[in-house]
Amino acid sequence: MAEGLLDPRTIRQLAAELDLRPTKQRGQNFVHDPNTVRRIVSAAGVGTDDVVLEIGPGLGSLTLGLLEQVAEVVAIEIEPSLAARLPRTAAERVPERAERLRVIEADALAVDSLPDPQPTAVVANLPYNVSVPVLLHVLARFPGIRNGLVMVQSEVADRLVAPPGSRTYGIPSVKLAWYASARRVGSVPPKVFWPVPNVDSGLVELVRRDPPVTTASRQQVFTVIDAAFAQRRKMLRSALSGLFGSSAAASAALAAVGIDPQARGEVLGVTDFARIAEALASAAVG
Repeated sequence: MAEGLLDPRTIRQLAAELDLRPTKQRGQNFVHDPNTVRRIVSAAGVGTDDVVLEIGPGLGSLTLGLLEQVAEVVAIEIEPSLAARLPRTAAERVPERAERLRVIEADALAVDSLPDPQPTAVVANLPYNVSVPVLLHVLARFPGIRNGLVMVQSEVADRLVAPPGSRTYGIPSVKLAWYASARRVGSVPPKVFWPVPNVDSGLVELVRRDPPVTTASRQQVFTVIDAAFAQRRKMLRSALSGLFGSSAAASAALAAVGIDPQARGEVLGVTDFARIAEALASAAVG
């Protein structure tokens, strides 16, 4: 095989070699356009000092592009045949950089630690079906990740970057805001993938920031977020009544921290939810 990034013909050759039939269950759609790969790597802003975590590298399209730019790529791949083939693909296509690749065969949601050096960035074409849980898990487990770029289904991209009060704002928007600021930096058409998905993809840039200053734990805050959005149209006093024991108790606690009990969760930012979680923890202690 020639050196360099993967093209459509090589993607199909690799798939045939591995008897690979991409599944919707795994959310497998492989980028076959070198220009798209270069665009993603460029937009990610990673450089020679970065250790990049890649989730679901698949046949290695993005992996090869990253290896050209960064110190090391740690690729987590759940599919045994793909995990086994990736180091050989790197050796064939970018032999002088192949030693920069570490492949871990695992479910990314089950990876809680990595050997040093720790990742400094995440760049990934995330599987459509698990993109949000995987992204939140990675940011929670690997605090050394300072920035990144993920490609997700377009609709998911809109949710991740949505501000409070917008139509697409919801649980993914608030929970991601705990870890990072996010903005959409581009779209990717279906035609650059094999197989061709029936939706566009979006590129989301991430920049790590400190979580809200609060005495509540992340889990306590996330519990409040889940409850607030469980029934989206409910006022907060009703949505949180289960947590506080009654609608009246929820109303009193919300008012005490300066939040309108008749507001809905979709208008609150992550710092508001942190204040509610503090009130809930105080009520439990009291």
